[in-house]
Amino acid sequence: MTDDFTTEVYYDEDANRSFIDDKTVAVIGYGSQGHAHAQNLSESGVDVVVGLREGSSSRSAAHADGLDVETPAEAAARADIVSMLVPDTSQPAVFEAIRDELDAGDTLQFAHGFNIHYNQIQPPEDVDVTMVAPKSPGHLVRRNYENDQGTPGLIAVYQNVSDEAKEEALAYAHGIGCTRAGVIETTFREETETDLFGEQAVLCGGVTSLIKQGYETLVDAGYSPEMAYFEVLNEMKLIVDLMYEGGLGGMWDSVSDTAEYGGLTRGDRIVDEHARENMEEVLEEVQDGSFARQWIAENQANRPSYTQLRHAEENHDIERVGARLRDLFAWAEEEGESEDEEQAEVRA
Repeated sequence: MTDDFTTEVYYDEDANRSFIDDKTVAVIGYGSQGHAHAQNLSESGVDVVVGLREGSSSRSAAHADGLDVETPAEAAARADIVSMLVPDTSQPAVFEAIRDELDAGDTLQFAHGFNIHYNQIQPPEDVDVTMVAPKSPGHLVRRNYENDQGTPGLIAVYQNVSDEAKEEALAYAHGIGCTRAGVIETTFREETETDLFGEQAVLCGGVTSLIKQGYETLVDAGYSPEMAYFEVLNEMKLIVDLMYEGGLGGMWDSVSDTAEYGGLTRGDRIVDEHARENMEEVLEEVQDGSFARQWIAENQANRPSYTQLRHAEENHDIERVGARLRDLFAWAEEEGESEDEEQAEVRA
């Protein structure tokens, strides 16, 4: 453990592989996380079976990667650890299909706590329930593993029937390469609520809204859409990369004094106490389950609001301008080819 951290961080030397080496892991799903977990575990010497429905387009990909493939129920019946890596919205139905195949002493494992925390899945009382959650998209979990590097991750224990749930989770995290970088222990509640809040208030919701409003402010003031795009969206990556690598201080040290002074004196006028109040409301909706209930109802109604909102986002002017400008960059063609290859390999 590093003294500067408020919670313990576990590394390779803290994981005992004997807690997983003689077990079979069923990886349910072969999308972004599923393909990474299955391949990394297999190459770490763990017995892996992939659970996919009959007719799934991912079956051929999993077979091509040298993995054994069964239906979810068949895979769960063979396994000691069942890792649920299908999308959150699909998990309750998949769980019902495999529930009867979970034996006493087995482990039901997740990479996100949503369905456990909001009681969409109620596991049997005689199984361990854990979480191993890499803090990265699956293709990077896989790439880092292949490059003998690691991806930071989280572990959590919700139900510990065996008294060995934490040790097994650490062994699993070792098998997918997370303990190479460091694994932090959390809870299902903390992981779920902070993850949803971060997505909604900052990472996906807050940032995109800030970008669109900045773009609209410049265009409405008579500046060209192209200049507006470069200033509020394109350069966002440059700033985020600086913060990612060196924190806020590293970013301030890297930009000009003019940019730093302008940011320090004007930033809080944009994202002010009203934004903080709104964030607190968003957090409360996550904590009290109202967001979860809304999202569950949206899916049950076949996603009408989601579809409308997504259509509006896709048709915002910044998307039209950005599609044209991104073609100017040399990386655009290379990245497009890379994404095509990843999608062919990693079907959600």
